[in-house]
Amino acid sequence: MKNQYLQKGLYAAVFTVATTQVQAAAPVDFSNLVEQVSPAVVSVNVVKKLSQEELLQQQVPEILKRFFGNQVIIPQQRMPQEKTAYGSAFFISKDGYLLTNHHVVEDASKVTIVLNDRREIDAKVVGSDERTDVALLKVTGTNFPELRTGNVEQLKVGEPVLAIGSPFGFDYSASAGIVSAKMRNMMGETSVPFIQTDVALNPGNSGGPLFNQRGEVVGVNSRIFSGTGGYMGLSFSIPIDVAMDVAEQLKKNGKVTRTYLGVSLQDIDRNLAESYNLSKPEGSLITQVTPNSPAARAGLKAGDVILKLDGAPISRTSDLLNNLNRSVPNQTIQLEVLRDDKRRNISATLVVAPDDTPAQSQNKAPVSKGPVLGVSIRNLTEAELSRLDVKGGVLIQDVLRDGIAAQAKILPGDVVTQLNNKTINNANDFVSAVSELKKGTIARVAIIREGQRAIVGMRIQ
Repeated sequence: MKNQYLQKGLYAAVFTVATTQVQAAAPVDFSNLVEQVSPAVVSVNVVKKLSQEELLQQQVPEILKRFFGNQVIIPQQRMPQEKTAYGSAFFISKDGYLLTNHHVVEDASKVTIVLNDRREIDAKVVGSDERTDVALLKVTGTNFPELRTGNVEQLKVGEPVLAIGSPFGFDYSASAGIVSAKMRNMMGETSVPFIQTDVALNPGNSGGPLFNQRGEVVGVNSRIFSGTGGYMGLSFSIPIDVAMDVAEQLKKNGKVTRTYLGVSLQDIDRNLAESYNLSKPEGSLITQVTPNSPAARAGLKAGDVILKLDGAPISRTSDLLNNLNRSVPNQTIQLEVLRDDKRRNISATLVVAPDDTPAQSQNKAPVSKGPVLGVSIRNLTEAELSRLDVKGGVLIQDVLRDGIAAQAKILPGDVVTQLNNKTINNANDFVSAVSELKKGTIARVAIIREGQRAIVGMRIQ
């Protein structure tokens, strides 16, 4: 009898919870919000010059591409030298400043915005930051509708959100969903702690706002995770506080200045947590300290585990990097570090990051006099050298879209060990080898990808 009552009680509890969940999942009516905020959202029309590769692509009929690729050139065929693209943007001030994505206005020769009353206004690109994918636009005029920004820290997973933009050029399309996750760092990127949602975003939504239920902007819609180019349930937005910080720097200086600590980091897994006598996997492990860097001057060492930054707990490496990315040069930070089973406090003063050098780079590579490949590199750590069983090499951290390396299908995460039969031990070797590359030739690049060795042919343009 007792068991029967327990079972009934359990079923009743389950039924109550299930009923509550169904009620909480009721659809959210965003109609009033859309009406209020739409005037501050605009479509962005962009004119860009075609690259030589794109011109070649247009000259080759599809039937010939299937047999001959891009090697066929049709003479005496005049092709347009420009292409049009589109995206979205939104006003952040009444005097005409707007936020959008870097990739929307990248290489633009002309930018025009279209308001919801169908007026078209030429826009100026004040500045653009590739690493965060944020761009700041300015149009002439006053009294534009200005959107309010929300507090991203108060945004909760599961909270309803709304996006407005121009997917595939269809102006003022609204789509809604929920926050799926926060603080997402994608494919080794560390500059943006993305907001992940299931809001339907498609090409043209880029640069548009993500709203909470109060009509406050909490994010700038940036990208999707897709195998087809269309929406597949995973969308990512730049937190508005990150975007506004970047916009403020672009407005004042025309560029973004980042800070530099000079360490290589990795997450703590279960085994490492046990070896460091931690109760759970937490913190960020320093695997390398760059000589003469702020970290070296502060006394940080390889093997230290950073547990707190300015009193805030560090759960994983992305937490530390996201906070460092929000810091400013000459700022002194307080780190709580675990070393030899003892916790100690260490102060470090950040400096301006070397140009074109990732925050985790171990060396500042010399400026190359050769072609621009469109890659960001760093030296391998001791752990990576051991794991790959190599004496040297450089890790490809980022690949610029449409660059020489991207066209050769070189990917982030690839390890370059040789370039035109020259052994690459470090970043200096890589830059030296690149400086000897000649335009019009094809370079042989030996790489390691996911443990497999391969050689890639890279056409130097």
